[in-house]
Amino acid sequence: MSSAIFIFPGQGSQKIGMGQDFYNHSTIAKEMIEKASQSVGFDFTKLLFEENDRLEQTEFAQPAILLVSLIAHKLLSEKYHELPKVLLGHSLGEFSALSASGAMDYLDAVELVHQRGLLMKKACEGLNAGMMALLGLDDESVEVLTCKQRELGKKVWAANYNGDGQIVIAGNKEDLSALEPLFKEAGAKKAVLLSMSVASHCPLLSSAQASLGVYLDQWVKNSFCAPIISNVTASEYSTKEDAKELLKSQLISPVKYKQSILHVESTTDCFVEFGGNVLKGLNKRITQKPTYSITDMQSLEEVLELLQKG
Repeated sequence: MSSAIFIFPGQGSQKIGMGQDFYNHSTIAKEMIEKASQSVGFDFTKLLFEENDRLEQTEFAQPAILLVSLIAHKLLSEKYHELPKVLLGHSLGEFSALSASGAMDYLDAVELVHQRGLLMKKACEGLNAGMMALLGLDDESVEVLTCKQRELGKKVWAANYNGDGQIVIAGNKEDLSALEPLFKEAGAKKAVLLSMSVASHCPLLSSAQASLGVYLDQWVKNSFCAPIISNVTASEYSTKEDAKELLKSQLISPVKYKQSILHVESTTDCFVEFGGNVLKGLNKRITQKPTYSITDMQSLEEVLELLQKG
């Protein structure tokens, strides 16, 4: 039997139709979606399965992604009982990992990330906030460039370390756009503004931290079946107090995804991604260990067979 580390995707992995195969073929999935709809007061079947523009809005995208990830995790855990050594997620995915670890009920997690999305949206109102993906620059070059620009009054920060040569930066959209020629001059192959109305993982979200802390205190429990790798530190935690502090810090700190995978890769045979396949793509840049994605009933059965074979 293979040892696996469970990983959970973040915002940007959402798409219309995700989770529909689970809903159509699993009573567990159908029940989870119906209960989540009742809990937060909007219909997840319409959000997930019908054409709409709400799925791109952060306060709806976050609970939708988390719910589908936790359905995929629940369906696997019904048949595969080996606990992972650790769990980790990318940004929002860290909340999915927290719930999958047993530290938060899935309905509380859905409500929590809905509120997190609203808090992030409110924090960025009137700031012309955005994010930009950079390809082809190393971490240090991006850090030096953004640091120099902040000294000149620009609001730009490294936000996501996704893999060698792939970094996302966050800040003021005008500042990000103005810096595109500088990044290209430094060797960036691409500098692309993302369709985001928030600037995640940078100090522009500092006003959301206190309120998020209240929700974390309300809903996180001290009952971890396995440690979580923090996006902020790229190391393990397994207590409610650490979860509260680290997830508040995560709002304004860069996501050390690449560093997290490198920290744990020697301890596992493979990674299993729940509800998407974005991290599978990122992992190809970081590690030679395979990543298996569970996005529907067929991939669920395939991954289950791979894990049981070892």
